[in-house]
Amino acid sequence: MLLVAMLRLLAIGLLAGAAVCLFLTLPARGDGFQHARLSALMALETGQFVTVPIALVVGLVLAVKGVWARTPGYLLGTVTTLFGVLVATQGWATGEWVETRPSGIGDPDGESALAFLACVSGVVTAVVGLSILMLRWSGYDSQTAPVRQRRLRRRR
Repeated sequence: MLLVAMLRLLAIGLLAGAAVCLFLTLPARGDGFQHARLSALMALETGQFVTVPIALVVGLVLAVKGVWARTPGYLLGTVTTLFGVLVATQGWATGEWVETRPSGIGDPDGESALAFLACVSGVVTAVVGLSILMLRWSGYDSQTAPVRQRRLRRRR
């Protein structure tokens, strides 16, 4: 039950980093697609640093209380996996681009570290999504998970 709630909220926290990315627009330091991609990855990583800890704390509280033990669905697993693959490939491509030492990016070492962090974040997101899919595919049923329920008194 703890694993199910934590996986669900971890996936939601990782995906919510993209929503924060929409509100946190960092200006690109140069012109072109590569600079815009680097700026978007910076905003995504900043958003995930905010949303993932919040989601994990909420998931832990809900799991301890036994409130949210429903198994995550195929849709959440698929979206999380595809988002992770997208972030990992964009992080990898940005890392390769930064290694060419283009002009106007500032600190190349910091930018390559950010690209590596984005690639690792994408791989972790894809693994979380795949584990949700494997959990569903294995036939795990939330109805068999122990959930604390209030005992109702029966009237005679």
